[in-house]
Amino acid sequence: MIILASGSPRRHELLKKIVPDFRIEPSDASEEVLASDPIELAVENARLKAAAVAKKFPSSTVLGADTIVELDGEILLKPLDEDDARKMLRRLSDREHRVITGLALIRGTRVSTAHEITRVFFGAMTDEEIANYVATGEPMDKSGSYALQGGAAPFIKKIDGDWSNVVGLPLYRLRRLLQSWEATA
Repeated sequence: MIILASGSPRRHELLKKIVPDFRIEPSDASEEVLASDPIELAVENARLKAAAVAKKFPSSTVLGADTIVELDGEILLKPLDEDDARKMLRRLSDREHRVITGLALIRGTRVSTAHEITRVFFGAMTDEEIANYVATGEPMDKSGSYALQGGAAPFIKKIDGDWSNVVGLPLYRLRRLLQSWEATA
């Protein structure tokens, strides 16, 4: 039985596509900037989330995931408030950025990690479009202040990579990680 260390409804829905039977135990691990490298940060946060839940369930396989947005080497976390969300979206407007998800599987002392990178190209957004989108509240709990599967979809010009990574759980990379995990068990 896999335990998903996440309360994200998006991750729940995506995980169902490859693991029909799993348990949900949201992690209480804090997401802090522990690394300046975005890949290291995403993987480390995923590991911390999984480790916090694995302490409670040492004989189960726990999956942790963390998704971040990186623009020009800067990590864009979840917005602090609506003004911060508007600023992030203005910066993303008519630009390319990277979405990075770190994955971690933990059972007892065994740990396996991976990551996925997807390039996302935003089209230009007017200040009014940004304000209207922020007013929906959707950007407030999302890294980079947007949801591909939600109201930001009309502003996404192109994606280079795994779309499910941008939503929060890269299914292809996770499937490969699980296969490797089971093969070496």
